[in-house]
Amino acid sequence: MPAGKPVIEAKDVFRAFIARADHGKRYPILALQDANLAIEKGEFVSFVGPSGCGKSTLLNMVAGIFQPTAGEILYKGKPVTAINTDVGYMTQDDNLLPWRTLRDNVEVALEFQGMPAAQRHERAAEYIAKVGLCGFENHYPHELSGGMRKRCALVRTLIYEPDIILMDEPFGPLDAQTRVILQDELLKLWDGTGKTIVFVTHDLVEAIALSDRIVLFSRAPGRIKQIYKVPLSRPRDVFHIHAEPEFPAFFDRLWRDLKEEITEVELRAK
Repeated sequence: MPAGKPVIEAKDVFRAFIARADHGKRYPILALQDANLAIEKGEFVSFVGPSGCGKSTLLNMVAGIFQPTAGEILYKGKPVTAINTDVGYMTQDDNLLPWRTLRDNVEVALEFQGMPAAQRHERAAEYIAKVGLCGFENHYPHELSGGMRKRCALVRTLIYEPDIILMDEPFGPLDAQTRVILQDELLKLWDGTGKTIVFVTHDLVEAIALSDRIVLFSRAPGRIKQIYKVPLSRPRDVFHIHAEPEFPAFFDRLWRDLKEEITEVELRAK
């Protein structure tokens, strides 16, 4: 990819879905409108906004799961027209295979790539150690805690070293303490790799703690309302992020802009 070119671009992107009314007639619903965004290589970018505003829709178009209704998504300068096999995708569900052990789940992508078993085992051991799961290699998913399952899903996504990592509320179901621990582990795994992460979250503190930039979406039909550069230096201490001098004012600004969208959604629902 030529220097200075975004690794991901959304150009005038619209996405509509077809819904079915009670009487059986079909009608379009506009989920995302006029989205324009450029993400550079190595950035950590978070999407925030009200439910149903198009955050995951845009993420899924980058992955090639479906196509824009209008406009285009570019990956390394080329339109995404099919499943984007260069990206790793971690969702809210861990999607671990219940019949495979932790080690076998971590290795599954390498197995699909045809990597020899000895090499797979060596790389899996390295990544498992990075997230503190040594000793659990032969445990099955039902024998692991929620946080351990998330660690397994995280390293399964990272182990084949995709250039782009898409994360759709990956830590959403976890308790607050486990979430912060996994945020810290994610930053340590990402730091210095040059990989690009696009991260969907409803948690403003999480977005601030992790991101270089935050993209705020409006209420549905979603549009990109504002893009913020996070004014905190790296490396980040996610455990004490509230103590950063720049944190309170930036959080208040972000929350004020988001609250306008949430309030409008609530008023429309009444």
